[in-house]
Amino acid sequence: MATTAFVASPARLVAGKKEMPLNFAAHSKNAGKMDRFIPNRSASNLDVANYNVSREAKDVENVDAMSPTKLEYKKQLAANLGQDDSARILAFKQKAPTPSEGFENHMASLYSANAGPRPKKAFRAVPQQPDRILDAPDLVDDYYLNLLDWGSNNAVAVALNQAVYLWNASSGDIQELLSAQGEDYITSLSWAADGKHLAVGYSNALTQIWDAERCKPVRNLDGHAARVSSLSWNNHTLSTGGRDSIILNHDVRVREHVTATLRGHEQEVCGLKWSPNGTQLASGGNDNLLMVWDAAADRPTHRITAHQAAVKALAWCPFQSNLLATGGGTADRTIKFHNTHTGALLNSIDTGSQVCSLQWNRHEREILSSHGFSQNQLCLWKYPSMAKVAELTGHTSRVLHLAQSPDGTTVVSAAADETLRFWRCFGEPAGAAPKGAGAKLGAAGSSMMRSVNIR
Repeated sequence: MATTAFVASPARLVAGKKEMPLNFAAHSKNAGKMDRFIPNRSASNLDVANYNVSREAKDVENVDAMSPTKLEYKKQLAANLGQDDSARILAFKQKAPTPSEGFENHMASLYSANAGPRPKKAFRAVPQQPDRILDAPDLVDDYYLNLLDWGSNNAVAVALNQAVYLWNASSGDIQELLSAQGEDYITSLSWAADGKHLAVGYSNALTQIWDAERCKPVRNLDGHAARVSSLSWNNHTLSTGGRDSIILNHDVRVREHVTATLRGHEQEVCGLKWSPNGTQLASGGNDNLLMVWDAAADRPTHRITAHQAAVKALAWCPFQSNLLATGGGTADRTIKFHNTHTGALLNSIDTGSQVCSLQWNRHEREILSSHGFSQNQLCLWKYPSMAKVAELTGHTSRVLHLAQSPDGTTVVSAAADETLRFWRCFGEPAGAAPKGAGAKLGAAGSSMMRSVNIR
């Protein structure tokens, strides 16, 4: 065990005899070095410090009885006698010895864990104007339909009455995928995860799957008795919701495609969304009901009656798998947050207008909502405080649909004013340079406010 260096206190008088200090450090192997935990008392006047400690204890008892004149006298007397009121019992006059070369302190991370101020997150400015505007003539003004989606292939699919158009966000190319026959019109769209196949719902109760690369239909799915107003994919399963109030699960790989019929709603199923992990399906209807279904069940796990109007806007949280956000229609006007494991209502906020669609920000704890009368705006909210971060205006009629780019930076909105607007409201992922779908909205030019007819 190494000998620790000690330095004795200064010389003092003991019983009238001067006692010389003992210097143990002279006999130590570490002579000249000081232990970082043992202070150097050579610079301390221990006699004065001891007197100050004992004096303060007595003064506390007699402070009330002592006159101001006497206090002043004691101060002057102490000054004349050279007494230092600032004398310290322990004085550190030397730096800690430097460690030997190659020494690693394994506790350094413990001591430095909270050292220094935490870096403040840079303020993110949210652009108030759209990056791009596309004209979308004949977009059907129907709250209960779902006519817009943005696929992993960076193509935006939009239904304009009887036709479906694809707009390539990378190149700016526009392509007509299909056109309905007779008086039929498109009622819903949803891209598969592969970005190659698009599910299309019709007013005649038919659902089709189209190969977007070859522009050909590959499968017809029937089973509904009225228009198919909502669609949602879960791997090879396509769920469809209709005006006949039922939900059908289709396995698109097999001939007998209907694998489950979900009954619970009493009116049109206008909202349908599978959770990202594929374990739960959320459905909203014109009967003001929100249903949560487990993947392997044909009865709802939760039947929620919190809304007072149709529930079309549904959005699963990307950072908490059991958190679902829902929006209500004109008579409700609220955004509500639900724990889908327990069915508990976590929060509700009155937005002041019809909630048409919801999109979570994948890079920040934020959620975007689109609204109807009277301002027809998009609102960006901070979660969970629900403080309003930004309000995006420009549409002149209710904003019916929202879809998010594959890189999560840009949101496209479709409104009854027959325009599509692209907003870079979600920003870039932390540490990422601007790139991807949101950064290049069309090779032909992505200048702000550029208007193009999608047909």
